[in-house]
Amino acid sequence: MNDVKKAVMTNWRWVMCAMLFFATTVNYMDRQVLSLTFKEFIQPEFHWTDSDYGTITGVFSIAYAIFCLFAGKFIDWMGTKKGYLIAIVVWSLGAVLHAGCGFVTEHIVGVADKAALLEATGTIAASISMVSVWLFLACRLILGLGEAGNFPAAIKVTAEYFPKKDRAFATALFNAGASVGALAAPATIPLLAKSLGWEWAFIIIGALGFIWAGVWIFVYDKPTESKHVNAAELEYIHQDEKDAPKEEVKEEKQMSFAEAFKHKQTWSFAFGKFMTDGVWWFFLFWAPAYFQDQFGIKASDPQGIALIFTLYAIVTVISLFGGYLPKIFVEKKGMEPYAGRMRAMLIFAFFPIIALFAQPLGGVYGPWAVAIIIGIVGAAHQSWSANIFSTTGDMFPKSAVATITGIGAMAGGVGSFLINKGSGMLFTHADKMGEAFQFMGFSGKPAGYMIIFCICAVAYLIGWTVMKSLVPKYEPVVVK
Repeated sequence: MNDVKKAVMTNWRWVMCAMLFFATTVNYMDRQVLSLTFKEFIQPEFHWTDSDYGTITGVFSIAYAIFCLFAGKFIDWMGTKKGYLIAIVVWSLGAVLHAGCGFVTEHIVGVADKAALLEATGTIAASISMVSVWLFLACRLILGLGEAGNFPAAIKVTAEYFPKKDRAFATALFNAGASVGALAAPATIPLLAKSLGWEWAFIIIGALGFIWAGVWIFVYDKPTESKHVNAAELEYIHQDEKDAPKEEVKEEKQMSFAEAFKHKQTWSFAFGKFMTDGVWWFFLFWAPAYFQDQFGIKASDPQGIALIFTLYAIVTVISLFGGYLPKIFVEKKGMEPYAGRMRAMLIFAFFPIIALFAQPLGGVYGPWAVAIIIGIVGAAHQSWSANIFSTTGDMFPKSAVATITGIGAMAGGVGSFLINKGSGMLFTHADKMGEAFQFMGFSGKPAGYMIIFCICAVAYLIGWTVMKSLVPKYEPVVVK
């Protein structure tokens, strides 16, 4: 009877995957509070332009990029349990601090209350705009500092708890938290902001991270140290090490940044992230503003909530298949994991091309056509993302996974800075130019959106082509 019990595998790795899912959900909800309150609540109060908003989202992206470079090393050095805990506490604190920006702005500028902020004109309005932008930037920096640790830590947990053949699927599952967070956000945040004030939206959503941190303390341990993982599950987790040379199974050395950048595998991963992360972040930060600019639909309107909810529902449902597709190539077609992953990523890279039709079809069929198209592009991105993250586990030893993931996240943040700051400047310029600004049959701000949609459409194919050129076949890295 005891032998039977021992043979039954525990499934604690899926509990870990669930924890990663919820952390990623909270991560993206915290990140999206600003985008869902910007156009309707925050912009009028602080007199921001699209360029101001682009500055805030862009600087957040570049700061996040810089933090990501060191977050991976921090997670590798601190360890998964403590590193992840510190990360989520810091970003939750940053999220909550946004709520105080209005109060502090009032005291610095010298106005009486929120009504005075809204009614200000001239130099006072300009001062309110400048001060509030700096305050939000400070809060976004704290948010970005903590959030930079999420994906390096999550990918490290995945590498610790899953064999290579399951990592893309596990990554797709926890990475679905990004779209679920983006899905839950429009259904809750605008209503919180409308009923309680935009400040409470930041406080309530930010507090979720502290709850997660409390649970994490009690549920996480390394597989070899966890009382919830039995011998059968441990053997399953470490199946890749059965036939590996002894020198690969022993305790691995840490990889320095200098060493990491010597490998073309690092550059391949980093370039893929640079080209594609900005697409997701653009839609995350600008979709609510787009629907208000183009169709006059506010984020708190029933139709606005339904549009964003539908968009991310499409992302959530379709993207789950993204992590399973390479599993089919590996298990059914007999392909090597990296080759199967790259084939799946090529398939996903073609889907964003439909972004070219968002503006034209939106003019004919209305906002729902755009929501569906952006949802499909977002699903393709999440599917791509699950697999590109998993390439680090394919190529690098576990001791270097968080470091390489951090480098890739940094590259993605740089790309995100360029597209978000560039979009804000472009939209402000296009709006001022009006009919004089033309692109592909559109004028003014719609022409600006069309330009960005064109960039999003081809980003993945460019990224995949360069990645494949750098690493055409499976080449594992050994730390010497």
